[in-house]
Amino acid sequence: MKLRLGARGSALSLAQARLVAVRLEGRAEVEIVTISTTGDRLSAAGSPIEWKGDFTRELDEALLDGRISLAVHSLKDVPSLVPDGIVLAAVPPREDPSDVLVAREGRLFSDLPRGARVGTSSPRRRAQLLAARPDLEVLEARGNVDTRLARLAEGRFDGIVLARAGLARLGRLAEVSEVLPASLLLPAIGQGALAIFARGDDAGVLSLLETLDEEASRREVEAERSLLATLEAGCKAPVAGLARVRGERIAISAAVFSPDGARALREESAGHAQDAADLGRAAGERLLERGAAALMEEGGA
Repeated sequence: MKLRLGARGSALSLAQARLVAVRLEGRAEVEIVTISTTGDRLSAAGSPIEWKGDFTRELDEALLDGRISLAVHSLKDVPSLVPDGIVLAAVPPREDPSDVLVAREGRLFSDLPRGARVGTSSPRRRAQLLAARPDLEVLEARGNVDTRLARLAEGRFDGIVLARAGLARLGRLAEVSEVLPASLLLPAIGQGALAIFARGDDAGVLSLLETLDEEASRREVEAERSLLATLEAGCKAPVAGLARVRGERIAISAAVFSPDGARALREESAGHAQDAADLGRAAGERLLERGAAALMEEGGA
């Protein structure tokens, strides 16, 4: 079987595509097709990303018109709703979903000086960083991983916060100063997970991709994405969520923050892993009942 695997042109997206291609070795001949997305162009120009779909739209179109057979994304970049005709075909084993600090001189978060400049383009990270350290100067740090690390090296920041999974896939974990615990920085929805999409009517590809799917990882992202869909949160909203499967059980932690981190609403749900989506939805509904919509509106959702 010959497959055309669509990916964005960033180093991280191509690394992720190669991981999928390796997993399919011996069962399919895979050609990686690079597709530029609106999100890539906005990021390169230093412009803000208004919608997660800016990173997926062109790949969705290529899937639907048959230019590619499958597409790989970082799941945290995928909107809660995907176009008709496209399905989440596989969620491979998830990487550690933690955020990490990469700091000058390898400093730990607690050792950053008062007023230290910390770079991130994520409202979720910004809110939680300020909640823990109101003294920090949290600055915009847009662009791909290489760009952000280069700006750190240039001295524009004292530290930057990134997803550990991205650095792992790029082979750059040696640059990490500290892995930040979820108690300090609850991750983004789907962080650390890869999402492989295909056309819903492409039975041959779907059957092949089933072999890459890991049930525990899929259940975790089902819970988190159900939470996101319930909150109807955009990429500008300070929303976080992390589900973890242990045996047949799953537990999800969810939170919504004010932009300055001064206020937060948190919820926990736990139950059978088969009820993952229901548990994520329930956590989201409780957050809404407690006023999460108002907090998200402050964040520009």
